[in-house]
Amino acid sequence: MSRDCLVTPVPFSAGATVPRTALPAGSCDCHVHVYDQRFPAAPGARLLPPDASAQDYRALQRRIGTTRVVLVTPSTYGTDNRCLLAGLAAFAAMGVEARGVAVIDGQESDAELQQLHAAGVRGVRLNLSLGVSGSVDSIVPLAQRIAPWGWHLQLLMPPDLLAGLGAVLRQLPVPLVFDHFGRIPPAQAAHHAAHAVLLGLLQSGQAWVKLSGGYIVSSMHSVEDPLLDALAASYLHCAPGRVLWGSDWPHATATAGVQPLPDDARQVDRLADWTAACGGPALLRQVLVNNPQALYGFGRPL
Repeated sequence: MSRDCLVTPVPFSAGATVPRTALPAGSCDCHVHVYDQRFPAAPGARLLPPDASAQDYRALQRRIGTTRVVLVTPSTYGTDNRCLLAGLAAFAAMGVEARGVAVIDGQESDAELQQLHAAGVRGVRLNLSLGVSGSVDSIVPLAQRIAPWGWHLQLLMPPDLLAGLGAVLRQLPVPLVFDHFGRIPPAQAAHHAAHAVLLGLLQSGQAWVKLSGGYIVSSMHSVEDPLLDALAASYLHCAPGRVLWGSDWPHATATAGVQPLPDDARQVDRLADWTAACGGPALLRQVLVNNPQALYGFGRPL
């Protein structure tokens, strides 16, 4: 299918064409949310998007060419993972291979964690930017709580905070995942201490980074920002086996009016640009297929 081929519009995604690059079989979108008003928002939640279902996202998969997906409990629901579990069940019913990243407070019973694990959860997220649960003091206890399950700890935090936590993060007993480019503004990448901390964690093999939310960290509020090129390249050159990609569909900050709604086909195209500059088709496959398979256990029974 050519880039110029028009497709049926997908909810919460701008544009109506496919990416110019055909994605390899087994490609994974590692950062997606679902929303359902049957599940109440947590007190203090700042993002209250409209319903966005697994079925809606399946339409995006057909447009951009991914077949695997990682669902992340969004800040909207606090530590309530029922919407995540419903989304994972919906994907399973459609035959879509999915994994989950939950939000917990660390006081959950082993039975509750076992339920999450059986559903496909392989990590927990601590959102210190927009989250309504957890704090810096939660990092060590959460890591210790999830270590026996073989899960990872996914972190989103302001770069100034990350810059001061290097010593703590290096001592944690679990892998770390940083979403949204580590939340480092592209213009500050070469100068901000957080960038060096993250590169060090990647190089040591302790961390992974998601090339997601480029339109969020960009001062242009666009994945077309040319300054994203150098930031993406810094991660791809440093640790090509530790880089993931995510669309951040359904783009909750965009539906809240913070920035324009992204074109997800263009997000794929930009990833293809970055991998082409740093290694070519083999690197695109590594980011979209091999790396997610290694971290989330795709291709293996739950």
